[in-house]
Amino acid sequence: MSNSSAELIWRRIHNRLQEMLSDDIHSRWIAIIKPISMSGERLSLGVPNDFYLLWLKENYLPLIRKVAAEECGLTGDIVFVVSPDAALPRDREPDAEAASAPAPERAHRKAAARTVPALNPAFTFDSFVVGPSNSLAHAACSAVAQRPAHAYNPLLIYGGSGLGKTHLMQAIGHQIYATSKSARIVYVSAESFLNEYIESLQEHSPTDFRRRYRGIDVLLLDDVHFLAGKRGIQEEFFHTFNALFNSRKQIVLTCDRPVAEIQGLEPRLVSRFAWGLVTELLPPDLETRVAILRKKAALHNIQLPNDVVLFIAENIRTDMRKLEGALTRIALFSSLSRQPLTVDAVENLLRDSFEKSAPAPTTDIIQRTVAKCFDLRVADMTSKRRPASVALPRQLAMYFCRSLTRQSLASIGEAFDRNHATVIHACQTIEARLRRDPVFRETVENIRAKIIS
Repeated sequence: MSNSSAELIWRRIHNRLQEMLSDDIHSRWIAIIKPISMSGERLSLGVPNDFYLLWLKENYLPLIRKVAAEECGLTGDIVFVVSPDAALPRDREPDAEAASAPAPERAHRKAAARTVPALNPAFTFDSFVVGPSNSLAHAACSAVAQRPAHAYNPLLIYGGSGLGKTHLMQAIGHQIYATSKSARIVYVSAESFLNEYIESLQEHSPTDFRRRYRGIDVLLLDDVHFLAGKRGIQEEFFHTFNALFNSRKQIVLTCDRPVAEIQGLEPRLVSRFAWGLVTELLPPDLETRVAILRKKAALHNIQLPNDVVLFIAENIRTDMRKLEGALTRIALFSSLSRQPLTVDAVENLLRDSFEKSAPAPTTDIIQRTVAKCFDLRVADMTSKRRPASVALPRQLAMYFCRSLTRQSLASIGEAFDRNHATVIHACQTIEARLRRDPVFRETVENIRAKIIS
């Protein structure tokens, strides 16, 4: 296709992005992009330099691809290339004074200019759905955003892929930046951190690298497990961590598992990561997944019947990125086929995205497992005894029957020789304690793992 085709497509994408993003983010990151060419399904976009190429690719390319699919039906590759046609906006162009400054001063100014946070505009606290599996992490992140370097420092969030670690981390950055535009905030993946360090060594400018990262107010370092086994960058990050911590600057880290389980991570780093608060994100329960789906569908103006929402939530359980991808595919299907969104249609469309489910545990397995964990008799699950040592495990067993099986409230009550109102009360009691008691939540998750293993 011609350049004019690329311009038409980019204009539609650009207009939508301008509606979605704040004026500051749009002018800083999107307005500088220029369409270069359209070849088949591949759209090439020009940017002024390697720095813009790196940040746009890491922080805004997923959003651009999503808008391209929604606005133009473009599902092919989108790439950034450095192009002389993509000029920096006037307020980003170096002035005469900066150009004539000594090299170290120019490097310092360049480093300072890069401390404006390049954050995904969708990753805010308002767009995050809170449930029992993430309430503690959400509360900790909110506290850090309100009082950086005072609440918890460092704050480390760990959990599996697609559970919201990056979302919460960037939400901290958004809130701090909204409160103080002068705050120097850097969000960076551990891989990019490593690449910048290597580049600084190649260019014989490690001092510039250190000045950039040790002169900021908030460091948001994503996927810290990527540093495992890489001694040089661990040494550099150790000193960066100390410099920031000793200067009372906020540090937020994410990783995919407890740091003590990361092979190849130096013990002195592991110990420092535990100085503040370590919090875990767990896979959301069914109700939270339904809430996430409804919220994302509303944001994208997608109308989903309740039975379809429930069907998707039951079949995509551990990776919330898959929920986002499922919604995108459903939206495209609906707009192209104009067929009603039924459970059968969605099942055919998303079959390859669904997670294989293990057979639901029986009530007997749940009762026996809970009784064994609390050193009780199985008969205690159905007895009329009400001491706390029996009542709490019984309520927990009812909660597991409700959350892990498809039994009705009445059938669960019958299995415990109770009525459905008692089951409802038991579930509400357990859910309330899960929200406020992290130790209890850990116990519950350990028992859940034994039930479904």
